[in-house]
Amino acid sequence: MPTPERHGFRDIAAKIREEIIDGRYPTGTVLPAEPELADRYGASRSLVNRAMQVLAAEGIVRPRQGRGTMVTWLPPMLHSPARYDRAARENQGARGAFDAEVRARGLEPQHEITTGRAEPPADVAETLGLPTGEVNCLVRRRRLLASGIPVRLNASWFPLDIAEGTVLEEDGPVIVGGVKSALAELGYAQTRAREQIIPSRLPTDAEAHALEISPERTVVEITHVGMTAEGRAVEVTISVAPAHYLTAQYEFPLA
Repeated sequence: MPTPERHGFRDIAAKIREEIIDGRYPTGTVLPAEPELADRYGASRSLVNRAMQVLAAEGIVRPRQGRGTMVTWLPPMLHSPARYDRAARENQGARGAFDAEVRARGLEPQHEITTGRAEPPADVAETLGLPTGEVNCLVRRRRLLASGIPVRLNASWFPLDIAEGTVLEEDGPVIVGGVKSALAELGYAQTRAREQIIPSRLPTDAEAHALEISPERTVVEITHVGMTAEGRAVEVTISVAPAHYLTAQYEFPLA
């Protein structure tokens, strides 16, 4: 049997978790200070602090230096082939699948984008049918946030002969429908894709910093390859997201 003290802080964590999910403390807002929470739940500040540690370990809240404890709970985003449907990606002017998914949750999508010409990793070059050891790709890196909460890192690689001098090379503008719509407008509509998912690994230091998670939180890595009707691979996107923010679902025919 747990000790009364341990049972107490877990009860407090359960209550705060329930109130976060119910919307009393909305996603993206800052929780009341620990002394106020201690008064509210009739507990010591030390018990509230231990409850906060439990919730932070679950990814439900995130302490930020000098800014209090932010609510970072999000219902897991469903990762399925349907998210790449053009109507979904462009719904009400959405700027890609992520944009549409976040708006559907009543949150504000934000995109931090940098682009540059680069030598791709050897496996990316091979997938795109390019020689290795050459600067022959455009890489478009995006940190994607939902109401200020970092939830995904994307690095998209495109052959330079396709992307050079196009909207894909611009840092600022975000493209309606995302990069797939942009490629379609350039004459490289994708008709087929494949994905490889690494369901659980520890983040690199850079990934943990960018996603604002502890190094012990696991992440999911998805490598997405988009191909034209002629079979040419024109996009390789590598996405990294905290594991608790993503659920994968696939439907496929069986022989």
